[in-house]
Amino acid sequence: MADPARAAKLAQRIKVVVAEALGRKVKDPRLEGITVTDARVTNDLQHATIYYTVFGDQLVQSEAAKGLEKAKGVLRQEVGRNVTVRLTPTLEFVADQIPVNASNLEELLRAAKKRDAEVAALAENAKHAGDADPYKSDIPADVEIDEDDFDEEDLDLSDDDELEEDSNK
Repeated sequence: MADPARAAKLAQRIKVVVAEALGRKVKDPRLEGITVTDARVTNDLQHATIYYTVFGDQLVQSEAAKGLEKAKGVLRQEVGRNVTVRLTPTLEFVADQIPVNASNLEELLRAAKKRDAEVAALAENAKHAGDADPYKSDIPADVEIDEDDFDEEDLDLSDDDELEEDSNK
């Protein structure tokens, strides 16, 4: 098994080689709108998965997938020439779902922002169901309480006697 760092470096190199080969070597018009987004190599360096995106409708994407399958041999040959490993890894092409997921997240964020604006508009004219300050106190706000305000006679001494008896036990 190879070092994971070596596999990551090899994946990046394969990504660059495949992207350049798609631009220079492969002359299939179905592959002109492809962008290689990522590549991953197994730790044994035998299999490489290449992620790509194609902008367009479903028909364009399916045609691009067919074009990649047809050009897989040429691309693997180009990878073998430009990568220094004992065995050239097999290539697998997978359509990257990140743009689709990103657009779904953007739509969810737009909907949440719209709902937040509606709630803010409702809250603008809203009034409290009860008092504005539910934590009212009987003491006026301008009066401060100090420790000197308590008298010794306010304390219940019988409770202190019980505490002393409990601690003696």
